[in-house]
Amino acid sequence: MKELSTPLLDRIDSPQDLRALPESELPDLCTELREYLIDTVSKTAGHLASGLAAVELAVALHYVFDTPNDKLVWDVGHQAYPHKILTGHRRELKTIRRRDGLHAFIWRGETPYDLLTTGHASTSVGSALGLAMAAKYQGQQTRTVAVIGDGALSGGAAYEALNNAGAYKDLNLLVILNDNEMSISHNVGAVASGLNKILANPHYVKLVKGGEQVLRKLPAIRDFAMRAQEHVKGMVMPGTLFEELGFHYSGPINGHDVRTLIAVLRNLRELGGLQFLHVFTKKGKGYAPAEQDPTGYHGVPVFDPDLGIQENPKQDQTFSAGFGRWICDTARDDPKLAGITPAMRVGSAMNDFAKRFPKQFFDVGIAEQHAMIFASGLAAGGLHPVVNMYSTFLQRAYDGVIHDFALQDLPMLLAVDRAGIVGPDGATHQGCYDIAFLRTVPNLVIMVPSDLDEQYRMLNTGYRLNHPAVVRFPRAMGERSGDYISTHETLKIGQGRILNSGKKVAIAAFGPVAHDLYELCREKEITLADMRFVKPLDLALLDELANHHEVLLSVEEGAVQGGIGEEIARYFEERSYSCRVLTAGIPDEFEMEDSRAAILKRLKLDPEGILERLQSFLV
Repeated sequence: MKELSTPLLDRIDSPQDLRALPESELPDLCTELREYLIDTVSKTAGHLASGLAAVELAVALHYVFDTPNDKLVWDVGHQAYPHKILTGHRRELKTIRRRDGLHAFIWRGETPYDLLTTGHASTSVGSALGLAMAAKYQGQQTRTVAVIGDGALSGGAAYEALNNAGAYKDLNLLVILNDNEMSISHNVGAVASGLNKILANPHYVKLVKGGEQVLRKLPAIRDFAMRAQEHVKGMVMPGTLFEELGFHYSGPINGHDVRTLIAVLRNLRELGGLQFLHVFTKKGKGYAPAEQDPTGYHGVPVFDPDLGIQENPKQDQTFSAGFGRWICDTARDDPKLAGITPAMRVGSAMNDFAKRFPKQFFDVGIAEQHAMIFASGLAAGGLHPVVNMYSTFLQRAYDGVIHDFALQDLPMLLAVDRAGIVGPDGATHQGCYDIAFLRTVPNLVIMVPSDLDEQYRMLNTGYRLNHPAVVRFPRAMGERSGDYISTHETLKIGQGRILNSGKKVAIAAFGPVAHDLYELCREKEITLADMRFVKPLDLALLDELANHHEVLLSVEEGAVQGGIGEEIARYFEERSYSCRVLTAGIPDEFEMEDSRAAILKRLKLDPEGILERLQSFLV
C-alpha cells in the first residue's frame, strides 16, 4: 500500500479544528480520513466496513452542529470510528480494542462528545430522546442528534423510542437513519435526486416556516394542505411511517456527498422539532473488497489492505464453526429443523447453513426477544427451532427465555455463542452472566462442552430432548478428535465424567477449562471432573468428589456471583460435607478490552492461575 499522506487530517484534533476548514476542502478531508481508517484498522483489527460508510456523515455532523454543546449519539460503535478520529483520538486509534486503549464501541466519558455508552444496537433514539428532554427541562437551546443504522432499526427498542418521541412535538431531536443497505432499502433515481436538491436549498427552510405561519391563520386551507402533503409523500417517499410517528421526514439523500449533507443538516438544524433524515450510504465505501463483501469486512482481523482478508485455516476449529457443522449435518436429515439468528449469520457460523438450506434459515434482524418468541411459534406449529444467539445479546431476550421458551416446555434448542470472555470487544460484549441468569429458570437443561466432540454430542442431546435445552460455548478454539460422530449420538442428562483421578484436591470444571486443566491435574495429581451439565448438576458425582477429597475448586467462565460454584457450595453446606469448596470465575466487575488469553490470565482462570489459587489456599 502506498505511503499514507493526510495533510488535512493532520490538522484536525477536535471538531473545532474541523469547523475552521473551508467547506471546499471537506471532500479531500473525507478521502484522507477513509484512507487513514483503512490503514489503521488493517493493523489493529476491529470494525471497518460500517465506519467507511459513515465518513462523510461524521464530518458533516461535526461541521454543522456545535458539538459537544449539541449532543450526538451513535447507535453502536461500528460506524463511529470516524467520530473517534475527529474528536481527538486520531493517534490513539491504533490502540483500539486493547487494554487501556480506545474502547471498542462508544464509551461514556471517553471524550466530552460521548455522553452514553452504546455497545448494543437500537438504543440511540431512546437515549437521544432522554438527552433532548433533559435539555428542554433545563431551558438549554441545544440540538440532539441520534445516528441509527447498520441494522439497528430492526430492533424493537428503536421503534419504542420513535413512538414515544412522537408525543413531544416541541423537542429538538433529529434522528438520522444511516441506511447502508443493512436496515431498510434506499430510494434512488430521479425522484430522490430531485428531492435532494430541494432539501439542500436554503430557501426550503424559509418556505416551510413561512408556509406554517400563513396556514395557522387559515385552518381550513391548512388541513387541506397537510392532507395533500401526506398524499404526495406517500407516493414518492418511503417515510410515511416516520411521519405517522410524529417526525418530519426528509430524504433519502446521498450520504457520500458531504456538501449536500452539510446543506441539508443546516436546514434541519434551523427547522428544529422532531426531524427524521434518511441517508443512504454504501457499507465499505472506498475500499473495493469491503464494498464487495460488507459483511465479511464488518469486523476484520489484522490484514494487508493490498491483499484483503485471507482465509484462516484455524477458523474451522472454533466452537462457532463446530455449531455450523452440526446444524448443517442435522438439517440434512431433518427438514423440520429451523435455524434462527438475530442478525449474526456470519458470526454464528450459519452462513453455510443459510446457503444450503435457505428455506430453513431465518434471520430476524437485531431483535433478540422476537427471535425467542418467533421460535416458540415455529415450535408450537410443528417445526423444531434452533436459535443461535451471542451471550451478551441473550441478555435482551431474557423474558423470551422464560415466557416463550422454558415456561411453555417447547421443543427448542438455544445455542449460546460467545459465552464467557470475548476479549477485545470489551465490557459491553463479555458473556459473563448467562450461567447466573439461565440456571434460575425452571425447566431448562444447560450444557457446557469441554471440546468440539462434546459440543456436537450436546447439541444432539439438546435437539433430541424435545424440551427446552441450552448449549453454551465460548469464542475460542476447541479440540476435535476428527472421528465421525453421528447426529444420533447423545449424552445422559445430568451426567458428568472424571477426566483424571487424583488425591486430596478436586476440580469441578465447566466448559473448555476442563480440557485446559487436564495436563496440570495429571502432573499435580488433582482429580479433574468435567461436569458437562450446569443444570441438572451431577449430584452423584459431587457426592463422590466430596467424600474422597479435602478441597473442591469449582471453575466456570462466568460470573462468580450467582454462578454454579455458589450452588455447589450451598449443596456441600446442606449436607455438612467436610470438603471445602472454593469458587473461581469472573469477579463482580466489568472486564474491559484485552485479548481473551490476557484476561483469563489476569483473572487466574488459566492453568497457572488455577494452580496459584490452590497453592495459596493449601499453604
